[in-house]
Order: sequence, then structure tokens, then C-alpha cells
Amino acid sequence: MSLPPPDPRLRLRARATPVNPTGRFEPYARAPEHDGWDIPEETRGLKTEIAEERPRSVITRNASPDVPFEQSLNPYRGCEHGCIYCFARPSHAYLGLSPGLDFETKIVARPAAPEVLERELGRPGYRPAVLAIGTNTDPYQPAEARLGIMRRVLEVLEAWGHPVGIVTKGAMIERDIDILARMAARGLVHVGISVTTLDARLCRSMEPRAPTPARRIAAIAALARAGIPVRVMAAPVIPVLTEPEIESILAAGAQAGARAASWILLRLPHEVAPIFRDWLAREHPGRAAHVMTRLRAMRGGADYDAEWGRRMRGEGPYAQILARRFAVAARRLGLDGQLPPLETRHFAPPLARGGQMALF
Repeated sequence: MSLPPPDPRLRLRARATPVNPTGRFEPYARAPEHDGWDIPEETRGLKTEIAEERPRSVITRNASPDVPFEQSLNPYRGCEHGCIYCFARPSHAYLGLSPGLDFETKIVARPAAPEVLERELGRPGYRPAVLAIGTNTDPYQPAEARLGIMRRVLEVLEAWGHPVGIVTKGAMIERDIDILARMAARGLVHVGISVTTLDARLCRSMEPRAPTPARRIAAIAALARAGIPVRVMAAPVIPVLTEPEIESILAAGAQAGARAASWILLRLPHEVAPIFRDWLAREHPGRAAHVMTRLRAMRGGADYDAEWGRRMRGEGPYAQILARRFAVAARRLGLDGQLPPLETRHFAPPLARGGQMALF
């Protein structure tokens, strides 16, 4: 897949990619073209746009054998954090949008998600299982500060006694510690904080609108102090660029109070691969070939292998070395166990106003 050139009329600030390739389902592509006139054109800053969607359902069922959850929920489509490597970028193509700049700047919010979720939980025959949030796009991205969708989702889950597992880079999760601490006391919540690197400069380049590494470590500490089970996630591990930091990331997480750790190898499905390669060539030209050579050695010679069981870890000698390094560091730091299992026994319709159980 070839990428279009950046649009020279756009002024980009804190964006991971300057390109906006056409989604894979679109029949036509657009690219900026010079009209032949040497007349300066007016430039404009690219601002984030928030659209709203009212979904009929918010619980997505999962049958993949290599992920530890059966159902998930996403309050937002697209993510302003703009992580260059994000495996969720291709999902924007289902909306007719680009996995490039559109993914970072055209966010679809689902403000009715809490009400729709409550309706789904109340359906006859619903059986509770851990609801994963943040597995696609981050529920604590910048738009959440204004919209508060995730907090209202947590209020619904707490009221129903429903277990939830949260994955985020967003330090904004500290805002909801009051709810999370109450849920943790009943065995209803786990949190995973993703720390890709401890290098603030590298973080700024590849995760331009996400909290700094130090801020994420501070969030782990705040959650741990409140008694909320938290896992430090070295994810994704990027060969050459971040894989030397596996041990130091786990050590920082353990010192902050994390109880467990996990890792995932860099994934480059569909449009993510050319976008990531373009970023590498711009930001790390001297190491780009080395990064991709190492990655392909763990992906059967390709940029990505989507096969279940291999997509998260890769294969081959170098993948085995990464896995061994992680296991040794996790065991040494006491992070090699599992977080306590989440409870489903508390699930029940909440009391209606006035203290009586709802009939329907």
C-alpha cells in the first residue's frame, strides 16, 4: 500500500502521522495535487472533531481464543492519543474514514452508551461475564474530560454489580478512583495501564497526545493506593526501539504498586503497517531497517501475522528471547502472578428510586 503525500495546507501539532490514506473499503482515493500556480495557499490548523453516535447495542461479543474476555465495550471510536502503532486504526475504515489522520482527529463518541448498556444488562437471559473496556480505543482519551461517558458507564456497572476490566493509557482514570475503589472492594474491577516506553521524548513522538510515561506510573501508584488491582502492561513491545526497556518498565510498575504484568508484541494489521513504516523513516531513519528486520523475523518474514496464538507474541528465536526476558523480570519483581479473579455473584438489577427492586 502506497501512502499519499501529506497535505501542505494543514498545520499539524502533536499528531503522530501527517498522512491520511484512504480506507481499504473505499473505491476512490484522494491526494493533494499542485495546480501549477506558484501562489501561496492559506494553511489551517487541524483540530479534533467529535461526532456523536447512538448505538443500538454497545456490548460486542468476542470469540477469539487468544484474548481473555468474552465481551467488550467502547465508548469512543477513534482515539486522539494518536499512537502511531495502534492496531485499532484500521477500524476507522468501517466508518468510511482514514486510519491515518482521521483516526486521530475524527472521533465518534457514544454518549448514550450508559443507557444502552443498562438496557442490555436488563434483558432476560443476560448472563454476566467480565466486560472489557479499552481493548480497541482508549476510554480515557481527551474527549472524556468533557463528555464523561466512561464515568457514567462505570456508574451503571457499579449499580448492577457487574465486573469490568479496563485498559488505558489515560491518567484521567484517577478521576474515577472513588467508583473504582468501591468496585474493587467487591471484586468487580481490574485495571491495566499501558507503558510503552519510559523515554518521554520517544513517547511524545509516537504517542503525541497520551500522558507522559511518568504520569502513567503515577496513575498506577494512585490506583494501587486505593486498593484497585492494577497491572503494568509493556505494550506494545517494539523491537529495537522499546524492547530494551522491558525490565525497566516492569520495575517502575512494580515500584508503583502494580500486582501483575503483561506484554504484547507490536501488531501492524492492514493500514497500520505502511503508516508505521512511514513514521519510522521520518523519526528514526537510522534504525528503521533494523526495527522492521527484527519484527519480520518474528512474523514469518511479513510485517504482520494475524494467526491466533502468534499475533500477540510472534514466533522464532528472537520472540522466545523477549518472552524469556519478560518472564524472568516479572518473576524477580513479583509480577508473575495473576490479578484476583473478578466476581459475577454480585450481579443484580439495582434498586429503583425509593429503595424497591425494579420489576422490569
